[in-house]
Amino acid sequence: MSEGWQGWDAYAPFYDWENARTLGRRDVAFWKRIAKSIDGDLLELGCGTGRLLAPMARVRAGAGRTIGIDRSEPMLDRARRRLRRMPVALRPALIRGDVRTWPFRPKRFKAVVAAYGLLQSLVRDADVNATLDAAAAGLSRGGLLAIDLVPDLSAWEEYERRIPLKGRLSAGTTLTLVESVRQDRRKGLTIFDEQYIVRTGRTVRRHEFQLTFRTLPMDQVLTRLERVGFRIDHVLGGYRGEVWHPEADTWVILARKR
Repeated sequence: MSEGWQGWDAYAPFYDWENARTLGRRDVAFWKRIAKSIDGDLLELGCGTGRLLAPMARVRAGAGRTIGIDRSEPMLDRARRRLRRMPVALRPALIRGDVRTWPFRPKRFKAVVAAYGLLQSLVRDADVNATLDAAAAGLSRGGLLAIDLVPDLSAWEEYERRIPLKGRLSAGTTLTLVESVRQDRRKGLTIFDEQYIVRTGRTVRRHEFQLTFRTLPMDQVLTRLERVGFRIDHVLGGYRGEVWHPEADTWVILARKR
């Protein structure tokens, strides 16, 4: 079985381009509201290119440190470039590290954010449990753990070499995503085989990698959270506070450290 972190280094040059065409900014306002409500230090797990970390930090002036942790150095390189555009006083800190084991003192944080299905890139029970244990240890009493999940992974249609996205990457350069999707039903995994084709004039470069995500049923996630010391405050069906139901586009969980 592939490790959940594999593929993300190669994905880094294309991550923001793809997300701008799929998710866009429809989750940004929600995470900004969460961040603005926190008085104290906030940590984002798997902060990637800083797509959410930067806007969260901008609304937290004087409210505490904002920190992002990610294992991928190419992702963090892109986050650093993004953060250079921010005033120094607002810039969040970036840490290269593992979301399962944190280099921070216990009970430091008032909030921990695991957005964009971060928990679903952890493909083993032990990895999910270690990450939730770390969150429980790192949060102070009453601290917030905010999670979102992609519910429909297991229902994703299998296909081979489809072109879901194509467009301009920069002046004179186009980018085409050729994608295949496979399901491992026994392990609850959805595997995306990605090929990004970069064309600049007559020059063509191909970048191939694999991303693996895991289906996490809501009842199992809630049980795990309660087991490690969290109280479930809200379960939502979207970024606008929609009522949760199994077919909702997005699942959001807000839990407090007991």
